[in-house]
Amino acid sequence: MSERGESKGLDRHVHLLGILASLWGALALLIGVSMLLLAIAALVQVADSAGLAAGLTAGLFLLVAVFALIWGGAHLWAALLLRKRKPLGRVLMLGLAVVNLLMLPIGTALGIYALWILLTNEGRRLFEPAHTVAAR
Repeated sequence: MSERGESKGLDRHVHLLGILASLWGALALLIGVSMLLLAIAALVQVADSAGLAAGLTAGLFLLVAVFALIWGGAHLWAALLLRKRKPLGRVLMLGLAVVNLLMLPIGTALGIYALWILLTNEGRRLFEPAHTVAAR
């Protein structure tokens, strides 16, 4: 296969990776919003009864919500940068992919796929500044 054919095939993989990262980020944002609503409900319970358990629950839900919102936002940002073939998108997605490896089973699959696509020589070339201008 020619180098141009390999580049086109890998370009489709990068596009698919951007879509998958967007979906993963949207799911994380949905979880974040849900946990935020649960934290608010637990805070209402704290105001009513001032119980220690409700306070700890509210704090834990709030912590998970903030983490999930940041995690989802980072994936959406990485997906946007990947679609634009920005070098920062590749670096950000590589960092997220390493952490995703720990999130069984879907995060692991996404992490392996991202590492497989972005660590190849052709994947690296797709995000070089000279190639980025030609892709637009």
